Amino acid sequence: MTSLKAKVGRSAKTGKFVVVDATRFEAVMKAAEHSGLLGEKSARIGGCISPALLEQAKKQTGIQTDTDLIEFALANVALDDDFGKTFSEVRGTVDPSLKLGF
Repeated sequence: MTSLKAKVGRSAKTGKFVVVDATRFEAVMKAAEHSGLLGEKSARIGGCISPALLEQAKKQTGIQTDTDLIEFALANVALDDDFGKTFSEVRGTVDPSLKLGF
């Protein structure tokens, strides 16, 4: 795994301050490892992408190497829990009389 540098800066998209550290990277990679997704590294991937996309992704995540960035991005996709879809599917299924305590 890569070492990340904690950074604070403004998001180019929103103008808001962004704090980037190793927390999310480590959580995603640990979950991928526990899911058995980070076994033998023998597959190769290649492609042409925009240098601006690559640099912004590195800035946003704090990840410094292309390999670690690709692995992190693929782990995010592989571990996606479809929260939005699941949330939409269960909409309206909670009993309205249920006391939630607020």
